[in-house]
Amino acid sequence: MTQANAPVPPIPDQHAGKSWRYRALDALFAAGETCLPANFPRLTANAIERAAKTAVTGPAAEGLARLTDSLARESHLSLFGRVSVRYDLLRLARNAAMIERMHAQNPAMSATPVRAPLFILGLPRSGTTFLHSMLALDPEILVPRVWQTLYPAPRLPGFDPSTSEAARQTNKQLGIFAGMAPDFPAIHPIDADSPQECSEITAHMFQSLRFDTTFRVPSYRAWLDAHGHADAFAFHKRWLQAMQHGVNARFWALKCPDHTFSMDAILHTYPDARFVIVHRDPLHVFASVAFMTEVLRRPFLRAIDPAEIGEQVTTRWIEGARQLVALDQSGAIPPDKRVNIQYETLTENPISAISAIYAHFGETLSEPAQSAMRAHLAAVPKGGYGANRYRPADFNINPDRLRPDFAPYMDYFGVKSRAA
Repeated sequence: MTQANAPVPPIPDQHAGKSWRYRALDALFAAGETCLPANFPRLTANAIERAAKTAVTGPAAEGLARLTDSLARESHLSLFGRVSVRYDLLRLARNAAMIERMHAQNPAMSATPVRAPLFILGLPRSGTTFLHSMLALDPEILVPRVWQTLYPAPRLPGFDPSTSEAARQTNKQLGIFAGMAPDFPAIHPIDADSPQECSEITAHMFQSLRFDTTFRVPSYRAWLDAHGHADAFAFHKRWLQAMQHGVNARFWALKCPDHTFSMDAILHTYPDARFVIVHRDPLHVFASVAFMTEVLRRPFLRAIDPAEIGEQVTTRWIEGARQLVALDQSGAIPPDKRVNIQYETLTENPISAISAIYAHFGETLSEPAQSAMRAHLAAVPKGGYGANRYRPADFNINPDRLRPDFAPYMDYFGVKSRAA
């Protein structure tokens, strides 16, 4: 039986070790499920389009249809999950329509170049979020913000999250999610004005690996791998053009580990793009990747199989590591457009490492940017992350057994091995 056709796994005890708030909310939503018809709320593509009162056409329509079909057949959504998914898909459809209206109202926007964007990628939990957060402190560059992916608008000079209604609403939503997933803030500190990943932008085309992390959608992932990401990054560029309108900045800094699987689309859309690839011993972080996947899925799904998550994560990133080596060997990115950096180099002396990255690309790290970065490092020890409370065995991950699969990647990039 293929993974795409695998049945939904049995429902384990989802309450073990969870907070009273999570148990109470889950019990409330579970009780609500017994009082509603099985088709509420509807998650079909047609139902989402009608509710959004906007046409979802072309590649986005196919992505929406594939996603909703996969959710219906392969995810055991809780009531909270069904309500949340419906809200999320409606928001994405409406926001995508808003971006197109912004372009229609100002045709010059579409002709504005997105000059030499900087893409950060690497295996998950390798320091990419840390680097992105540091670059977000440079007042001369742009990064997508969490609130912007929920309520699209340019982040104008002098922006103050405390006086922004969009930021306040975003923080409320993040608070609700933290109540349902209390482990999340410790493993991924975030607020409304934090940098956001590109997978949230491409999700507006319903072509994003973000859905594969949050839900169990193997057939959707298989379709997206075959379909590619060209359509998603065509929209990605239009989103950046809309968000940079009226804002003077040197370049965009963009981040997502999933960029590893969409490099063809990125290079086609942004031929002058620059890249920073962060490397870290993958065997040291896979339990963290699997745990984050479980934490993200827990509020939305009533059936979670940790061993299945472990298998998904390791299989996916064995291929991701292979693709990173192949990309470097291919010469598709000229040496002056790419930097490979070790996690230890980045974290031991972040200011020096970032200054070297800027210099490689002919940029200068300003003193105001350095001051902001130093203040952040002093104020937020360990980047705001909490202590690890998981083990590889929790997800049936055996680092020693996997090490040969990652040996070519580690040897090629000179990645140091450390105990898992």
